[in-house]
Amino acid sequence: MEYTYWQKQSEDKPLYPDIEWSKPQQLRQKGRLGIIGGNALGFAGVAESYSTTLKTGVGSVRVLLPDVLKKSIPKSMTDVIYGTTNPSGGLANDSNAILSGLADWADGILMIGDAGRNSETAILYENFLIENDKPLVISRDAVDLLRSSGQILVERPNTILVLSLTQLQKLLQSVYYPKVVTMSMQTANLVEVIHKFTISYPISIVVFHNEQIIAGFGGEIRSMAWTTPMDIWRGKTASLIASYWLWNPSKPLESIVASLISKTEN
Repeated sequence: MEYTYWQKQSEDKPLYPDIEWSKPQQLRQKGRLGIIGGNALGFAGVAESYSTTLKTGVGSVRVLLPDVLKKSIPKSMTDVIYGTTNPSGGLANDSNAILSGLADWADGILMIGDAGRNSETAILYENFLIENDKPLVISRDAVDLLRSSGQILVERPNTILVLSLTQLQKLLQSVYYPKVVTMSMQTANLVEVIHKFTISYPISIVVFHNEQIIAGFGGEIRSMAWTTPMDIWRGKTASLIASYWLWNPSKPLESIVASLISKTEN
């Protein structure tokens, strides 16, 4: 069966080489990215994301962390702001003004995870979804934190989710979408589900399945063979996507696909 909406990329045959070639060279054009995450138990994904985005070429990167981490931050992270820590070790809801200030400064926001599973932090994140329309990439346990806000999430424009198949399954369930995804399903069947889902909702989906990364937006699907799933789980993949999208805000799918063959070092 031929799918007119599905194109495949390989490392030697990029679908959007012009995006790589047109990476901005002047600092003022490289964009500003805000990264949110971390809790009392760790911030490894946040630190990796900070490093990755700067290496990729983002002009300025600013990180919002709970203030319980102040004494743990390495000197290499030079632009960090802090919000109040709640009793569970995550960002408290009264960090809303600080988060809004970060969004005002930034051209795009990356919720990279390490956020914990606290309901107060979940409310903070949900309020951001509602109150702010900046380009937003969400990945790792930040997706889980927003599970109860599924309808708000999928109806929000300018949003890219980088998630596992299990997270996608739970997202579809949360909005009562009448299709089921399973670990055993064929790639073509998953592609069809994402195709129809992204026609119904303005969100972009990026998911790993059967040694493939599959990306969908507006009913269009792009895929690529993928042998380094740890890049997804560590947050590197979402960080590269956020960087490329910062430079091409009107082209989410093209930015996602171009970022997948970025030569940024591990």
